[in-house]
Amino acid sequence: MSLLITGGTGYIGSHTVVELQALASKQGTEQDIVIVDDLSNSSTKVLDRIKQITHKTVTFIKADICDYDAMKAVFEQHDIEAVIHFAGHKAVGESNEKPLSYYYNNVSGTVILLRVMAEQNVKKLVFSSSATVYGDNVSPLNETMPTSATNPYGQTKLMVEHILFDLAKSDSDWSIACLRYFNPIGAHNSGLIGENPNGIPNNLLPYVAQVAVGRLAQLQVFGDDYDTVDGTGVRDYIHVVDLAQGHVKALQNLDKISGCKAINLGTGNGTSVLEIVNTFKEISGQDIPYKIVPRRAGDLATVYANADLANELLDWQATRNLHTMIEDTWRWQSENPQGF
Repeated sequence: MSLLITGGTGYIGSHTVVELQALASKQGTEQDIVIVDDLSNSSTKVLDRIKQITHKTVTFIKADICDYDAMKAVFEQHDIEAVIHFAGHKAVGESNEKPLSYYYNNVSGTVILLRVMAEQNVKKLVFSSSATVYGDNVSPLNETMPTSATNPYGQTKLMVEHILFDLAKSDSDWSIACLRYFNPIGAHNSGLIGENPNGIPNNLLPYVAQVAVGRLAQLQVFGDDYDTVDGTGVRDYIHVVDLAQGHVKALQNLDKISGCKAINLGTGNGTSVLEIVNTFKEISGQDIPYKIVPRRAGDLATVYANADLANELLDWQATRNLHTMIEDTWRWQSENPQGF
């Protein structure tokens, strides 16, 4: 039996593959993994890095989740038992500029994947959702709060969640974990894999790291007039390896989930943009020039998690602190200044 990981050559997907293989090795078992990715925001070079870390090979198929025939062929050619679904566009700012692309890829692509899964009687799913579904609720955010979204990216995640809850209500055989995670940063401590976006980064940490190695001249800080410790936005930053291990725990506990369950993955702590910048400067020894620019549409002042449910239901909690997150980010970027 194989596990399908959509978007598996991406940032979070690749780290999850490593953690799945690490668990299999620890247990003395084998985990057959099939990665499907269209490589729109990743590289096949990550497959070589995964092999360096795990000493295992995974099956890779270049395909678009919006391609029904391609997805059907994946399930017909491989004995898939469960799916971890990462594939999707993920930048808030870009979603405001290209909403149709986000709705098509994130929503239509997921519907196509679910349709194929249902036809093949594969009804175990871990879905990559987001804290953006909490809209403008006051932090700490917990799973009982009403949901909404302030940008197209968040809307796509929320729409998919509605689809998944409706699907689970219609058929009790489905077991679905909707992991609402916060702001992943960091990299594998080997320095072999990390966040490597195509083009100009949309997220804070890769942008800061690329400024530190000289690939980018200056960081833009979107707003310094929020009601926060220093006026800049506060987010719940979580180490990508902690996040990957959360996906592994969710997969292991799917049998305990009847229907669809939303679960936060975060640290419960908030850190401002300038706190990130100053900590990065301290750890890297590099200057991080920045410029304050106007707020972005849809951004909130403060976002951080209540992750008690993940601890209770999955026996999971984040263990890596901010220093480790940034230290691992800097190791990855300094050893791979041009990415993969």
